[in-house]
Amino acid sequence: MTVDLVSGYYDAGDNVKFHFPMAYTGTMLAWSILKYGGVMGRNLPRAMEALRWATDFFIKCTAKPGVVFAQVGDPKADHNCWERPKDMDTPRIVYAVTKTKPGSEVSGKMVAAMAAASIVFKNAGDRSYFSLLRDRAEKVFRFADAHRGFYNDNIGYGVCLFYCDYNGYQDELVWAATWLNKATKNSMYWSYIVKNFGDFKPNYERLLLQFGWDAKHGGIDIILSQVILIL
Repeated sequence: MTVDLVSGYYDAGDNVKFHFPMAYTGTMLAWSILKYGGVMGRNLPRAMEALRWATDFFIKCTAKPGVVFAQVGDPKADHNCWERPKDMDTPRIVYAVTKTKPGSEVSGKMVAAMAAASIVFKNAGDRSYFSLLRDRAEKVFRFADAHRGFYNDNIGYGVCLFYCDYNGYQDELVWAATWLNKATKNSMYWSYIVKNFGDFKPNYERLLLQFGWDAKHGGIDIILSQVILIL
């Protein structure tokens, strides 16, 4: 199977695209633009260009129904290879999660990135790209929620020990719903958050202040607190 996965970002200086942390980076860039875009000046177009380079990639990764491409590159050989992408002549191994081999965390993380970015481009007046990102995010969210599972179990040999999921996929699903709630204003996402927030409650107190490419608890708290204060 051949698939176009041009664009996106490599991990550090090597030749692997780990989509789990990349989607976190895309979400944080979108969130930063939403928060600080007004003071970015001439750097705002550059930030939006960098964001679109990531979201164009996530659109490609989610173009095939029932499949989310989760990584490009051999986790060992390409992780140890530092050369210009244009000089690569090795096979580009691709890892994917599917209905039968799910990965709700990596899928949910892409949902959050696309949903957050959709708000950025909506605010910039790009209604077409906003709609594309929003609609794709909603579609992938339904896939991630309907076919729940850890990508560690299904493509772990490709992502571990580099970017294993250490605290479960539940926070990523709520993280995705949180951004969809902001992007769509659809009350069903708020209902989803309220209903499913307790799914990761056993670990919640331990991870309350954590926020990064794996744990999403701190970020969820910040966004939801803003919604509750407005209500």
